[in-house]
Amino acid sequence: MRIDAYEDPGTPDRRGGWRYLGWLVARQWPRCLAGAVMSSVWMVLLAATPYLTARAVDHGLEPGDLGALAVWTGAMVAVGGVNAWLGMMRHRTMTKVRMDANFRTVKVVVGHATRLGAALRGQVGTGEVVTIGVGDVQTISTSLTAVGPGVGAVVAYAAVGGLMLSVSTRLALVVLLGVPLLGVVLGPLMGRLQGRETEYRERQSVLTARIGDLAGGLRVLNGLGGKGLVADAFRRDSGRLREQGYRVGAVTSWIQALGVGLPMLFLALVTWLGARLAAQGHISVGELVSVYGYVVALGWPVAFLIEMGHQLSRGVVAARRVVAFLRLEPEPDEGTRDAPAEPSVLHDPASGVRIAPGRLTALVTSRPSDAGDVLDRLGRYTPSDATWGDVPLTEIPLPQIRSRILVADAEADLFAGTLGAVIGVPDTGPRGAGSVDLLPRRVGATSHDTPAEAEQPAAADELAHLTHAIHTAAAEDIVRGLPDGLNTQVAAQAHDLSGGQRQRIRLARALLTDPEVLLAAEPTSALDAHTEATVADRLRRARKGRTTVLAATSPLLLDRADVVHHLVDGKVAATGTHRELLDAEPGYRALVARDSEGAEEGEPAR
Repeated sequence: MRIDAYEDPGTPDRRGGWRYLGWLVARQWPRCLAGAVMSSVWMVLLAATPYLTARAVDHGLEPGDLGALAVWTGAMVAVGGVNAWLGMMRHRTMTKVRMDANFRTVKVVVGHATRLGAALRGQVGTGEVVTIGVGDVQTISTSLTAVGPGVGAVVAYAAVGGLMLSVSTRLALVVLLGVPLLGVVLGPLMGRLQGRETEYRERQSVLTARIGDLAGGLRVLNGLGGKGLVADAFRRDSGRLREQGYRVGAVTSWIQALGVGLPMLFLALVTWLGARLAAQGHISVGELVSVYGYVVALGWPVAFLIEMGHQLSRGVVAARRVVAFLRLEPEPDEGTRDAPAEPSVLHDPASGVRIAPGRLTALVTSRPSDAGDVLDRLGRYTPSDATWGDVPLTEIPLPQIRSRILVADAEADLFAGTLGAVIGVPDTGPRGAGSVDLLPRRVGATSHDTPAEAEQPAAADELAHLTHAIHTAAAEDIVRGLPDGLNTQVAAQAHDLSGGQRQRIRLARALLTDPEVLLAAEPTSALDAHTEATVADRLRRARKGRTTVLAATSPLLLDRADVVHHLVDGKVAATGTHRELLDAEPGYRALVARDSEGAEEGEPAR
């Protein structure tokens, strides 16, 4: 059975950690059954070797019957060969079981994250998602080893007990009662491990989130002089995580130590009893040899049973974290009314912002989060009383809103891939298709200037729209500066590009969708004055007749806006053109002047 990494993973059981592990087994039960059968036969045959050895001694070696000795020796060789093949197939099958569980869990987690969409960040931290993807998935897949060697260990344990029963009832009782006693001793430690492991994973997710925040804001922290303060806090948190790791390790070490030591004491007791029975003449020499062989063979099942308990304890903790994530629900979509057929006014009662259709509107505030909240409400990323025309946004089906209103976040994710794919076109063809020849050569040129372009195939038309979006975002120099143009590979989050380049790539991606309503947060904050002015002019021309809202404080953008709303404490304090507000509003004038001075003194954007 092959593993299809792209097939539907199915609907996971979200009722608990054990239920989720059971669902993973049920989704591949033929493979799990094959692994259990092969593991069982493999371990039973390990115990069969001492049985065959005893027969070779009693029926061949002791009476001097070379024929019987050859037969029993040949049987041992055959069993050894079969067992070697079974061991290989068992390992291969269990590897597939673990890989299937790994891929299936990744797919359900990623699929659910996609369904949550914008609601994801508001419900769970980045560190939690990373910890699930990096650690919990692997732990869950490893725990499924229990369905193979774990089941085989139980079967082999029972088989050895039966074989010992044919030798001595006393020895059989010691064997059959010994392992349950080991479980009684190790059981409390397994429960304690689950608690310590849960706390450790929670601390790990918090620290992982902080690492991500540090990596993203290190330049800002360094510029503000806060790097040392944050480093001290991170050092304290990592120290707490290390201490918690020591606690987990302490419990694990006891489990592993007892898992090795107690079975040895148990097996030594069985060997000693067998030797006494042989000395008293109750069992033969061959049976004594077989008892010793059974004791050695029991080492594998006992070790697997202890390891199974350990892995299941950790696996159920990881599964509970995955289930908790899968239980998160996106914002309910109960909309039944159609969105306005024609471009209409967007209104946010909470702030008083009113967006006229077909206009370029700017939101200015000293607190960027206030403008971001307005954009989120107008884009229906947070519950509100916002309306579109005369229809509340909450009453419009979400797909209709997403298809017509785009919120372009300043820190929107950029996935790894070619530059063309990052912007929005999966395949830009051979190298020439991604070169500078496709970019407009004169300012203001668009993909609609040449009538012949409208007659090109769909792929060429798509590339023309891409070129137009790149031109509007003033990102031609980025394409020309890369070795393979649009076909150049870009790292995740475009970390191999500068901050200004990433900002223009995000803007080009938003423009490529050509939404009816574009809501953009700080689209040019990292650009130098010349590039920002170019973007402002091109954006105004490209979006003429389309509704565009920009959250910004740059005079270069504000001067191109048709309407500017000045927000104070999240409410509209004044509305007008940029120049009208400069003359009439001292607070607005001070805010914009401060931004203008910062742009003149700051580092040139890239």
